[in-house]
Amino acid sequence: MNANWRYVVTPQAERDLRGLDAQVRARVFEALDQYVAGRQRSDVKKLHGRDNEGRLRVGSWRVHFRVNTQEAVIVILAVRNRSDAY
Repeated sequence: MNANWRYVVTPQAERDLRGLDAQVRARVFEALDQYVAGRQRSDVKKLHGRDNEGRLRVGSWRVHFRVNTQEAVIVILAVRNRSDAY
């Protein structure tokens, strides 16, 4: 990713984020900002069997996303606790 990339949050992910503690929510957004800026790679994995989808690990939370390379957009699909994410 680089400075031209951005992320958008789906309505489902917005509901997930609203349910989080303010500190956790801030950590999630910080991790997303770092990822789209190209400074976060180690906690990102491609999801097997799903085209252009991955997950970003933020502590015990998982941010499920889809990559749209044509528009340089990361679409945030869900934010779930590790125990509920898979």
